[in-house]
Amino acid sequence: MEVQQNLIPQSGPDLAGFDIAGKIEYCDETGGDYFDYIPGNPDDNRLNIAVGDVSDHGIPSALLMTTARAFLRHRASQPGNSVDIIKDVNRLFIEDVKDSGRFMTLFFLTLDSVDNKVSWIRAGHDPAMLYSPDKKHFEMLEGRGMPLGVSADAVYEQQEKQLTAGQIIVLFTDGIIEAQNSGKTFFGKERLQQVIRDNAHLASQQICDRIFESVESFLDSQPINDDLTVVVIKVED
Repeated sequence: MEVQQNLIPQSGPDLAGFDIAGKIEYCDETGGDYFDYIPGNPDDNRLNIAVGDVSDHGIPSALLMTTARAFLRHRASQPGNSVDIIKDVNRLFIEDVKDSGRFMTLFFLTLDSVDNKVSWIRAGHDPAMLYSPDKKHFEMLEGRGMPLGVSADAVYEQQEKQLTAGQIIVLFTDGIIEAQNSGKTFFGKERLQQVIRDNAHLASQQICDRIFESVESFLDSQPINDDLTVVVIKVED
């Protein structure tokens, strides 16, 4: 648990024009959820943000999570675009999971602080949410791609979007929306969106905290049965 916790970012990254925060809570001592801030080339003013979820939880998933983290960090430091990175990491990950049946969903996002753009690759993960407070509108950041570890022939595609001041991007794992209370009701995407909408005026760390507080209140003393992870990105003026 101590080793894994020390691999998770303890504070938000410093990227001009963006306020970024993340938070994770494991349902066991260790787990398969993961988020990371991975710097790009020092000269290109970009930052990669990864949110992933290894199937199941516990020690086996934690081991695979740390393996995927190492693959991503190493490969992102080499030449190549995001599609190349994810394709290579998938190939390496397959060698580790082999016939275990385990896999990892991943949302790999890149922020460009010069052009104020976001690009992303979705590898079987829940789409991130992009909220525009001025329009009170949510957009799902979709994309085609299989989870890591399923097929060496998996195809990944990169999407891109221009950002405007005030917009909020929220990445999360399914433990958030699938948190279930004693009445067997799921927290769901609509409740998550409501929390984002109600707290859009706050800083990213505060929005993260509000999401976790809302899930905890919704569970009403029920234990969580899956890891919970959220990363909030707020576009500054």
